[in-house]
Amino acid sequence: MKKMMLLGALVSCAAAVGHAQESRQDVSASFIGVYAPQVYGRGVEPMTTTTTGGFLGSYRYMLTPRSALELNYGWAQNSLKFRNTSAGVPDGRVHERQQELSGAYVYSRTYKNYNPFLEAGIGAMIFTPILDNGTNELNLKQTTSVGGLFGGGVAYEINPSFDVRVEYRGFLLKAPSFGFDPFSSSRYYVLMTPSIGVAYHF
Repeated sequence: MKKMMLLGALVSCAAAVGHAQESRQDVSASFIGVYAPQVYGRGVEPMTTTTTGGFLGSYRYMLTPRSALELNYGWAQNSLKFRNTSAGVPDGRVHERQQELSGAYVYSRTYKNYNPFLEAGIGAMIFTPILDNGTNELNLKQTTSVGGLFGGGVAYEINPSFDVRVEYRGFLLKAPSFGFDPFSSSRYYVLMTPSIGVAYHF
């Protein structure tokens, strides 16, 4: 009887230790591409975003084996070009820095080493003009656009501590105007930031 009680206690302790060692958090670093369609509206014909690359850092906390909350910070630098059809308004060019601050709910499944996932959330995209030779308008201000984040991808587990993630990410937001009326289209568009990176679980 004593042996059975001792064995039961050992099994319970082992289960508790195993549960405590389960990874419930991870951090990831990813390379992102930045793509966007042309935007037309209010005489802006069009606003064009140059294609570039950037960085995305993320933190996830697992609520359950399939549900998680995620925080993101993204950074990229590129140029926006504006053409306005109004008389006397010259074409505009803005060299700018964009930063993403967002939070999302992530739903995932597990199929052996593959973990497909979907995510949706909200956040802010901050556009900051860089006043150098790439910008031809001086009366510009930082613009913050609040919008919705959505995406989906797959993580491939290399080992219990690391995985490789590939994801399509989209951010629905209002086109930036930098506080300059000739640049204001009053239109919404999807800024696409597909990513590939590595996550560490702890």
